[in-house]
Amino acid sequence: MQMLHFKKMNALGNDFVVFDGINQTVSIGKDAAKAIADRERGIGCDQVLIVRPEHGSKEIFDFQIFNHDGSESSQCGNGARCVAQYLYDAGHTSSSKLWLKTKADTLECTINRDSDVTVGLGVPEFEPGKIPFLADSQQKQYQIEAGGEVYEIMALSIGNPHAVILVDDVDSAPVERVGSLLEVHSRFPERTNVEFLQIKSRTSVRLRVFERGVGETAACGSGSGASVAAGRSLGLLDSSVSVALPGGTLHVEWTDPSKPVWLTGPTTYEFSGSWELN
Repeated sequence: MQMLHFKKMNALGNDFVVFDGINQTVSIGKDAAKAIADRERGIGCDQVLIVRPEHGSKEIFDFQIFNHDGSESSQCGNGARCVAQYLYDAGHTSSSKLWLKTKADTLECTINRDSDVTVGLGVPEFEPGKIPFLADSQQKQYQIEAGGEVYEIMALSIGNPHAVILVDDVDSAPVERVGSLLEVHSRFPERTNVEFLQIKSRTSVRLRVFERGVGETAACGSGSGASVAAGRSLGLLDSSVSVALPGGTLHVEWTDPSKPVWLTGPTTYEFSGSWELN
């Protein structure tokens, strides 16, 4: 058995268990991650995050992400922001700028003076084969059948796949029902996150997210970035957008189709503890 020390962190209600793999050896698989994330018998979180050293660098770190169901993810915007803040506070880096290497990309993070953290989520990918999403050709919107109904979605990847649905009112959107259907839809071979996007103005939106491997969360960083990118692709949004989620507000900037999406918001600590790994 091994005792692993952790920090419980939070980004607008999107919560994480962060394991420091720099001061301790952390080797966690799907079953252990699922047990840790369990809200009744484990620590409880949306995602389990592990940060490890990258060839002794003080500015580049390896970043591993497990979803609530134990599956691995290649992207987690809010999680990246929490891990960046932790690395800075723990003294693992003295730089306000650092990089986190995931399975899909390397995320640039900046610790801001106002205690917010900014992360570059990468360049959005709309080509179906690279999302991946099954379609004959790339379109701005697709019709997809699920549960006997047809939905119009925007499909894209921002390190992980997303299906974005425009709605008139997020409060009445069928997030649980439709989200659970589309998450595992056969046209998304690697499953997908599902966003319900209400556009209030060109600079302000409301959003609810059904996360792949998690369910609905209070906030979602990559979902916020993907939704703004989707809205921008339809010409509905400006380059700087405030995203209001159930847990609070994030800020997203996307100035050019060839440039990364930038996500900014707060992070907080909840508590510290130890987990006995069998």
